[in-house]
Amino acid sequence: MTTAQIGIVISILVYLAMMLLVGFVSSRETNDVKDFYLGGRKLGPFVTAMSAEASDMSSYLLMGLPGVAYFSGIADAGWTAVGLIVGTYLNWLFTAKRLRNYTEKLDAITIPDYFKKRFRDTNNVILAIGAIFIIVFFVPYTASGFSACGKLFSSLFGVNYQLAMIVSAIIIVGYTTTGGFLAASKTDFIQSIVMTAALFFVIGYGIVTAGGLDQVIANAGQLEGFLSLNATYDNVSLSGAPYGLFNKITMFAWGLGYFGMPHILLRFMAIRKPGELKLSRRIASVWVVFSLAIAVFLGVVGRAMTQGDVLESLIDDPTSSSKAETLIVVIAQKISENGFFFALLAGIVLAGILASTMSTADSQLIAASSSVSENLIQETFGIKLSETAAMLTARATLIAVAVFGVIIAWNPNSSVFGIVSFAWAGFGAVFGPVMILSLYWKRVNRYGAIAGMISGGATVFIWKYLVRPMGGNWNLYELAPAFLVAIVFIVVVSLATPAPDKEIENEFEQVSKMS
Repeated sequence: MTTAQIGIVISILVYLAMMLLVGFVSSRETNDVKDFYLGGRKLGPFVTAMSAEASDMSSYLLMGLPGVAYFSGIADAGWTAVGLIVGTYLNWLFTAKRLRNYTEKLDAITIPDYFKKRFRDTNNVILAIGAIFIIVFFVPYTASGFSACGKLFSSLFGVNYQLAMIVSAIIIVGYTTTGGFLAASKTDFIQSIVMTAALFFVIGYGIVTAGGLDQVIANAGQLEGFLSLNATYDNVSLSGAPYGLFNKITMFAWGLGYFGMPHILLRFMAIRKPGELKLSRRIASVWVVFSLAIAVFLGVVGRAMTQGDVLESLIDDPTSSSKAETLIVVIAQKISENGFFFALLAGIVLAGILASTMSTADSQLIAASSSVSENLIQETFGIKLSETAAMLTARATLIAVAVFGVIIAWNPNSSVFGIVSFAWAGFGAVFGPVMILSLYWKRVNRYGAIAGMISGGATVFIWKYLVRPMGGNWNLYELAPAFLVAIVFIVVVSLATPAPDKEIENEFEQVSKMS
């Protein structure tokens, strides 16, 4: 092992040891299932904000988004970032406080549990549908994180991709099963800091080695359409291609996904005081703007380095951005070649990739395990578990989801960005419309909610695998049409069926006044 590799390994091992320590310490504060899933509703505003955004910004922040920008320019990545920024702010503004107040009033500790109690679904139909969709979409989402870890260590040390992925999964599962939601939230807070430091350091190094900011712009500008929000660079024809309104809407639609992300919505539910959410919103919004902007620009810097012969090309297949997603890993390797101290810094950068992956994977595993243990086994199937048995079931479910995630990510050529985009669409369409309407429309009922969740989830699959392959104007990101279809079904079915009873309406009005 070289000196550079030793330095990198030391930094990563110290970082991982810190995360496991946080998990162990948090386990002392995790006394029951409510603590395991929601941290006892005692998160402060800073931890709430940064854990929500760190759990949101998975491996696509440091790998997926820079990879897309490196591959085809700033249009795809840029419009995605704009959509995410707008979606983040609106979600904090319109969803956070109402959901916090509603779930406390209903004593709900998971998203499906909230829907069940909000609509008085005594038959547990909403509960079961919600839990099933959480499992269906969280497994591939978790897989994207494991895939990123596998690519990281495989690129760094030449180790087997699958082995690296399995070891990473074991570490993530290790601290999450120990400390539950508190461990996930506290580690997310630390990981958001590591992710930020990694982005700033790498982009600074890239600009310097490329010859300065002016040279970066000049090099990237050699590629037609690369620096335009209205065009994109085609690696097959080696020329620019128009990026019209339809494409922009497609990528901007990513912002709709926020309203349905269980692992983000849980942070809103867990803050200790609803009044602290305004500060959390400001912190989160500022961090998202800076992190996404830097991530997109990192792709530009990386391509400029390639154009200036500072970095080898990361495009071996002109139709796939999979290898381009290793950009930050490759730059970190170059940093490590400047001596042991720089190798330690490179290790911190690579720990940032682990941070982005782990901060999302741990939150997803918590949400998935709660859906099985609480929503399916105990409430839907009516199997009563003791507190100890419920904790064991939650942890066993968490491990099972991780195993399936490893299986899905087994192929080293899988795209992190591609996997995340499908899971993101699924959550956004299944939970987003019903979440918004449940908080702001008194007339929505359980029949509309059921119709919206099923139609939204089904449309994601139909559009992805049957409609989009037709190409042309049909090549629209599945979240947008699925979100619209779900809203239509919720409204139409709710109006066509009996209105909610007075108790539900009075409850709605009370929460509205509180919020």
